[in-house]
Amino acid sequence: MLTVRNLSKQIDGKPIISGIHFEIHKGTITGLVGRNGVGKSTLLRLLAGILDPDDGEVLLEGVNLTAHPRVKQSMYYVPDSMSMFNSYNIKELVRLHRHMYDSFDEQAFYGWLDRFQLPSNGTIRSFSKGMKALLFMIVALSTRAKLVLLDEPTNGLDVIVKKQIMQLLIEEVSERETALLISSHHLQELEKVADVIMMMNDTEIESIIRIEELQESFKKVQIAFADASYNPLHTLPNVEVLTQVGRVATLLLKNDMARTMKVLENSQPLLLEELPVTIEDLFITKLGGNRHAS
Repeated sequence: MLTVRNLSKQIDGKPIISGIHFEIHKGTITGLVGRNGVGKSTLLRLLAGILDPDDGEVLLEGVNLTAHPRVKQSMYYVPDSMSMFNSYNIKELVRLHRHMYDSFDEQAFYGWLDRFQLPSNGTIRSFSKGMKALLFMIVALSTRAKLVLLDEPTNGLDVIVKKQIMQLLIEEVSERETALLISSHHLQELEKVADVIMMMNDTEIESIIRIEELQESFKKVQIAFADASYNPLHTLPNVEVLTQVGRVATLLLKNDMARTMKVLENSQPLLLEELPVTIEDLFITKLGGNRHAS
């Protein structure tokens, strides 16, 4: 559905996006994660056609977004703030989006308003932060866009509103095969709903990981040695230390995991326990954790 080829962008002479490649398929949820300032929001604005790339191209169903801007009707972008709509009321919001999107489903829009008990009158300014977030999720889905781009959609929201938003998104992905790209710092939330996680670092995509392959590609263990001065971890090239508190270390194993586990077992540790691998573990390791065992 969405194909990104060699995408690059500089702002004020500084590289923000450098040679990025990836694809997003219909009916999937892709999470975009990375530390602050690596270019996630800029990437979303490039994909939405708000910014033009310096190099490369964005194709939606094979059509170049820059050369054919009408293809944007098949895409909707929700930034982390929609304050530009504060002076609108619901009817004005619907009228605007009906004009912008030929396929805007007004019946579905008001049906969702009723389902989630959102008011159909008053200005958007009178809505709480959670109500606004849910409202613009409903707007995005009512456009019947094939691809929805979301920048921190649940940031600062209470658990009930988060659950409502995620439930609505999952329903649409399942029923209409909508594709979602969600940029978020809430790694545990993404792990529950995403099919794919893209990790961004230093203007580039560091890695692309399918959630279903996470447990197959990595192993996480907790280990403790009787002698605090004894530490064979530095001899193991495929081990990353996630945390170490006294004698107890939490490790992430990658590549040749069976051999590494055998070495750890033969070291006769006091404790050797396997734990589930999470996206947070990979985030720490790839984007900010210790690069080598020590």
